[in-house]
Amino acid sequence: MLHTQLEKNLHSHAFDGYDVNWHEETKTVTCVHTLSHADLEPGLNVTGLSWNSTGSTVAVSYGRFDHEDWCTHKSLLCTWNVDRKNINPKKADVAVDVSSCLMCVAFHPEIPAFIAGGTFNGEVQLWDLSQPDTPLLASSGIEDDSHRDPVSRVIWVLDPEGKGKNKYKLVSISGDGKILVWQASPQSKEIKLLDGFLLLAESMPRSMRKGRLRPDAEMGVTAISYTHEDKTLFVVGSEGGGVFKCSMNSSDRLAATHIQSSVPLKNPVSFAFTPHVGPVYAVECSPYHRNLFLTCGIDQTTRVYSMLQTKPVLELEPAAGYIFSARWSPVRPSVFAVVTGEGQLLIYDLAVHKVNPVCTLEAGSDKKPVYTLEFNLHNRQLLATGDELGDVRVWQLNDDLTLQDPGEQTVLVDLADSALE
Repeated sequence: MLHTQLEKNLHSHAFDGYDVNWHEETKTVTCVHTLSHADLEPGLNVTGLSWNSTGSTVAVSYGRFDHEDWCTHKSLLCTWNVDRKNINPKKADVAVDVSSCLMCVAFHPEIPAFIAGGTFNGEVQLWDLSQPDTPLLASSGIEDDSHRDPVSRVIWVLDPEGKGKNKYKLVSISGDGKILVWQASPQSKEIKLLDGFLLLAESMPRSMRKGRLRPDAEMGVTAISYTHEDKTLFVVGSEGGGVFKCSMNSSDRLAATHIQSSVPLKNPVSFAFTPHVGPVYAVECSPYHRNLFLTCGIDQTTRVYSMLQTKPVLELEPAAGYIFSARWSPVRPSVFAVVTGEGQLLIYDLAVHKVNPVCTLEAGSDKKPVYTLEFNLHNRQLLATGDELGDVRVWQLNDDLTLQDPGEQTVLVDLADSALE
């Protein structure tokens, strides 16, 4: 009898067209962890976040954005494994002392315990967290070949010509206008300067320069992102509001400057976009469209630009204060998120609405500013935010924000095509 019933089930069409969903369906966005380190020096902010290559561990850099002089604070690099059942939300799994404010952090794309960061005093540092007793592997020091101002961001970039341990290069940016390219690997235990660029005021269209800014004055670089199809092309944002398309292949060597460097510094800029009013806090190229990128800044706007025209193809004003960070979803082409000076996490879905967020969440403790956010590339349902009081929140996204609809990329295609009309 059992055999007969199984045969009938085998030929049944009762479930034709049914798409099996093996994970638990979720309809809401929930905060699953609020993380803070009890030994953190009072007054330190979350300055950066990064998920490691397995998606299990989030790294947090702590520092301050309100310095008036040289930094004398003691800060920390902390990590939590959010997959652990016994996670301690008040104590990091790993806490590494840093001699000055740590302003940014980036896990290596393939080596789970290898991480880079940049300090307020201009150092680029490397740690191997699998070596708990001596995690610091290398530092650029405070020399001519390093930065003279706080490091705004460090980012790992795939080198099309790199192999083995040199598959990725490390790129750092700073308020001194430098964009530096480093060779860094856990095997070599050193950081070596390979290439360098310098952003000058002359890159800004004359009509957009403010006051009596000299053409040879450096412009602080505040944000950077590389295109996903061509790792020689990247976009930067500046302290003055400028947004620029740049090339790693630039051979435009700068005339003699007062800046000392062991590598010739070049002008990377090939195109200038309509600037923000005031500092640009984030830029990010779309992972799903070669010509679109996202920006945000102190002027309280979030913009989507096309590489093919100067003006943005979309501009949003959430009226939620300064917008400190903006990131595209790694799994939904039409989704991106921003965090604000009024403590909110705003998630937009351009397939649903091109003006209003589909989700508004209170992400800052006591409504304090939220400075940073990062989607998890390897666990599509997780997103992390960090605020002024040093608290990190890990959010579980719902299915609407993580499951791609058929043909969804046409939303971006239509947006990009509007630049050509």
